[in-house]
Amino acid sequence: MAEIELSAGTIDYQDTGGDGPTVVLAHGLGFDDSVWADVVSALRPDFRVLVPVLPLGSHRRPMRPDADLSAHGVARLLDEFMARLDLRDVTLVQNDTGTAQLLVGVRDERIARLVLTSCEALDNYPPGVQGRTLYAACRIPGGVFLLLQSFRFPFLARMQTSLGGMAKRRLPKELVARWYGPLLTNRHIRRDFTKFLRTTRKDCYLEAARNLTGFARPALVAWGAEDRMMPPATGRRLAELLPNARYVEIPDARTLVQLDNPAALTEEIRRFVKDNPLPGED
Repeated sequence: MAEIELSAGTIDYQDTGGDGPTVVLAHGLGFDDSVWADVVSALRPDFRVLVPVLPLGSHRRPMRPDADLSAHGVARLLDEFMARLDLRDVTLVQNDTGTAQLLVGVRDERIARLVLTSCEALDNYPPGVQGRTLYAACRIPGGVFLLLQSFRFPFLARMQTSLGGMAKRRLPKELVARWYGPLLTNRHIRRDFTKFLRTTRKDCYLEAARNLTGFARPALVAWGAEDRMMPPATGRRLAELLPNARYVEIPDARTLVQLDNPAALTEEIRRFVKDNPLPGED
């Protein structure tokens, strides 16, 4: 993987290269680029696809101790990543963590098209039993460390009240180990992860929603039809706020739509880009 130094520290990223339209895929809390692997493979023949490994718990390089790793801080890092690589006319795709919404109306000059898949939005933060459990654990000394120990055991991680509730498909133990290995073995990664939980305000996505009504560029809200953590009702409300949005539900999918039904999500992204061409695009 390539790497780039940002203000908070050095992050890794994938870049398929190519001359096609630029797509940036943003993962959520406790995941890395591998969560997008099937979508990257499907899009790379016709798009330049980039996937930054954001400092959300599955990153391998700790950030600087003074880095702002709140949701707003991570959003700024996402924008800084696009700026440092001089990415323009980006189709920005977000899953799980609602980071991309925090750029709208603030740092959205590089975003030509916005895709929001099942993610935190409006008043759904912390989301579901998983989010509420993490939110409570981070406020107890040693709580996050103790909670993370369950991810040493795949059968516990796959429980519906844990990671397993975010996907309809059975999550491979290799992926669970990859995602949670850094948190289990590196106290500095746990520090970064806990900082996000402690410093992200509960109302940050409600506040961000005020800017969505002014985002007139094309938007696609593609929600997991069977999502329990991020209810489809939240997705529909989100789409209603965006003046140029289309709402679709991805069948047979929960929060991790890119794992549950990558073919359907990829098809929707392709259709969305084709239906909303930019000057110079075929």
